[in-house]
Amino acid sequence: MSAVSEQQATTPTEPRKGLSPRKKQRISRSVQYVVLLVIVVVLAALADWGAIRESFLNLDVAGKGLPDLFTVALRNTVIYTLSGFALGFVLGLVLALMRLSTVAPYRWISAIYIEIFRGLPILLIFLLIGSLPLAFPGFELPGGVYGSAALGLGVVSAAYMAENFRAGIQAVPKGQMEAARSLGMPHMRAMVSIVIPQAIRIVLPPLTNQLVSLLKDSSLVLMLGVTASQVELAKFGNDQSSTFANPTPILATGLTYLLITIPLGYVARRLEARQGAGR
Repeated sequence: MSAVSEQQATTPTEPRKGLSPRKKQRISRSVQYVVLLVIVVVLAALADWGAIRESFLNLDVAGKGLPDLFTVALRNTVIYTLSGFALGFVLGLVLALMRLSTVAPYRWISAIYIEIFRGLPILLIFLLIGSLPLAFPGFELPGGVYGSAALGLGVVSAAYMAENFRAGIQAVPKGQMEAARSLGMPHMRAMVSIVIPQAIRIVLPPLTNQLVSLLKDSSLVLMLGVTASQVELAKFGNDQSSTFANPTPILATGLTYLLITIPLGYVARRLEARQGAGR
């Protein structure tokens, strides 16, 4: 072995220069935390806490909205949401079956419906429903405002649920239907008894998210012209805020929404995690 080779062999390996990726990541994360802390401290120092307490956390004003906040506004919001969801669930399932039908006109009708009602704002749907008596004199939906709200929320949510159901039905292994048919079960009975229950379990997470979306969309029911006994959360909070010239009722209304949406969001995440673990 030459002298140069012996010198290279005995020379210790030089340490790698620079920071490792893990150290760089730690430094970057620490910098982000410091910046966030500085922003919070600056905002807290600039805020007028007395004005905030008086304008947004006024317990006297908030107390004047009780118990109507829960017994009237929240109750109506839940009724509007659940009735719209029920109609959307049934209609969406029918549209999904039509979309998967071998009969071409059924597929065309379903596709046109889904594209139209997914493309139109729900506010416009409520305005059109309120104008129905102009096109059909004397026509009145059963349930008045409650029926109109269920129709508006239902026809829009059905378009989204139909696509969820279609994806769920297509996700069920074809062998399930083939096994049912091999036992002599009619196609529709196999669909109702075997395929659809499995599809519903598959699409439970997106259906839960759709329920949360409907809960928030129910605030647009005010476009139908509601009375004091028919108000939902958003209008109730706005009316209370105007009456007392204080935004505290709006904050109380927002917190009431969160009492429902946060648990529903948690349920949706748990369902998604359970489905992911079962795959």
